[in-house]
Amino acid sequence: MIIQMIERIAINANVNSVYVETILKIIGIAYIVEFSSQITKDAGQGSIASKIEMAGKIVILAMAVPILTILIEMIIKMIPS
Repeated sequence: MIIQMIERIAINANVNSVYVETILKIIGIAYIVEFSSQITKDAGQGSIASKIEMAGKIVILAMAVPILTILIEMIIKMIPS
C-alpha cells in the first residue's frame, strides 16, 4: 500500500523508478541495521553493535552515491553561468 503510493507519487513527479527503489532499499537497510544493532547491544555486545552500525553506514553511502551524483548535477544545472 505505502510502496504503491510512493511509486505513484514518483511517476507523477517524473522521477526514475530506479531512484525510488534505491531509496526504499536504503530505508530497509537502515531499519535492519538499527534492529540488529539494538539486539547486539541488549546482549551486551556494544562493540559488535558499533561495527554493525558502521557497516550499515558504508552500505548506505555506497548505494546513495548515484543518487547524490544526479542531485549535484541537477543543482549545478540550476545555477546560472
